[in-house]
Amino acid sequence: MSLLRNSNIADLLLGDINGRFRSRRRREPLDPNRFPKIPSDEGTELMNSGQFGSSEAEKLREGEMIIGKKLARRILDREIAIESTAKRELNQRLMAQGMVPSSNADMIIHYNQPVYSGQFSNDGNFFFSVNKDFRVRMYDTSNPYKWRYYKTVDYPFGQWTLTDATLSPDNRYLAYTSITPEVCLAPTDPNDKGDPYVLDLAGGQAARHANQGWRSRSFGIWSVKFSGDGRRLVAGATEGKIVVYDIESRSVLHSFDGHDSDTNAVCFADQSSPHIVYSGSDDRVIKVWDTRSMGGDREVGAFMGHIEGLTYIDSKGDGRYILSNGKDQSMKLWDLRMVMSRHEFRKMTPDVRNGNSNFDYRWSAWDDDEWYKDRNDNSLVTFRGHKVLRTLIRCHFSPPGSTNSRYVYSGSEDGKVYIWNMDATPAGVIDVQSATRNSRPRYQGFHQPGRWHQDVDDEDSSAWKTCVRDASWHPNAPVIVASAWNGYAMSTGTCTVHSWNDGAEKDEADPKMGYRVNQKLEVDPALYGATPDMGPGRMSARVRNSRLFVP
Repeated sequence: MSLLRNSNIADLLLGDINGRFRSRRRREPLDPNRFPKIPSDEGTELMNSGQFGSSEAEKLREGEMIIGKKLARRILDREIAIESTAKRELNQRLMAQGMVPSSNADMIIHYNQPVYSGQFSNDGNFFFSVNKDFRVRMYDTSNPYKWRYYKTVDYPFGQWTLTDATLSPDNRYLAYTSITPEVCLAPTDPNDKGDPYVLDLAGGQAARHANQGWRSRSFGIWSVKFSGDGRRLVAGATEGKIVVYDIESRSVLHSFDGHDSDTNAVCFADQSSPHIVYSGSDDRVIKVWDTRSMGGDREVGAFMGHIEGLTYIDSKGDGRYILSNGKDQSMKLWDLRMVMSRHEFRKMTPDVRNGNSNFDYRWSAWDDDEWYKDRNDNSLVTFRGHKVLRTLIRCHFSPPGSTNSRYVYSGSEDGKVYIWNMDATPAGVIDVQSATRNSRPRYQGFHQPGRWHQDVDDEDSSAWKTCVRDASWHPNAPVIVASAWNGYAMSTGTCTVHSWNDGAEKDEADPKMGYRVNQKLEVDPALYGATPDMGPGRMSARVRNSRLFVP
């Protein structure tokens, strides 16, 4: 099957709007109790286990005085060290998990094209944004409240958009890709101005310099990840393909059709082992692979429970728990100990494994009457409330350092970041659309008045719309960055920085909340002075007199 016939790409490139009118199979009768119980009993047990933050039971064990303390008192107790080591550690964990970022944006970074992904490095010193203009911007975030622009790298021959990027464990190299078989590998050193090198995951050709062009587009990559030792890449691609690539030898170790439809997401199980890989697909199945025995294209096991295709999977990094987002508007938590065996999985007929749905998540609205519990569901907890529509929206575990591993979170098509406790109860919502609404002029480029750029032809271009495709929680600070398609008809993009501010609606610091900058973190007068009724030459006195404004 050619690339253009692929279901994910053909509609994007050819504008197949007919998907919204396709019929969908009804399942009758509907069970009124089919939706997952909230709070989840299994999730509550996990919260009480101590693996996902500090629970009420743990607080009680440590003493009643811990429960009633306000944040300021906890900080004071920590500083003067009046309590036992165990209670000080508990205080620290409780402070961390209570600091959930708010909707108010500290900083709004504007881009002239939609943003597809944005992630912090594991140590928090680095952030990169992946854009539709085939560029990845890098930022120094060693101080998460005072960013510095670092570097931009290009993808010289992309198709439609950049789809994914991954940072090596030592932060030295960034691998990024488009809907082609090519992965660009660029050093993050700002003094290295050379073009990126290109890795051919289609096989048959070693890495080469980007200006030498590319060989084929036999398949396109949706997801790419570094292994924990930084020596390998795993990629998920069109038509169910999975590729494991050895960077040192510049060779494809494994390449095979692991799924019956597009492999939208891949990840390694943990940072210490490069062997266990997870993959998620439009065929609704998550598969577990061992790279030491991939020669026969045989999975170790499988997870089933999503009734529509997978958009993303994330590993907690402990080799046990993974998280997935699905087009059935649900996020699921999985435990490797509950995996379905290969033998049991392969006994199922294809229609039982893959279902039979014509739902097109890019154009259609989801009808909850279509939701049902798969009888083969071996997930642990199901999270609902967000919208996994339009694009391959991503989900993540919250980091241990800044959240005590208490939460899971996801972007959403309605312009928000949803945060849940492990028992599936809501823990917070970050409203990115409200925080950014009308924060830039209606023309596409800051200095190109009158030029329109609209990707979505059937939307009112006067409406400010937001779709949060990705979000990243800083590993050491209570800060979340939301990466979004954002603006009039979602034709542009933003990365917005949201921090915990103890409920404060205003900030007396300089710059104020909602500080607007361009992709290089420069104050552009058009961002402040131009409104729907004002031209680009108008600028507020505050910005004109700001020490940050350089004409």
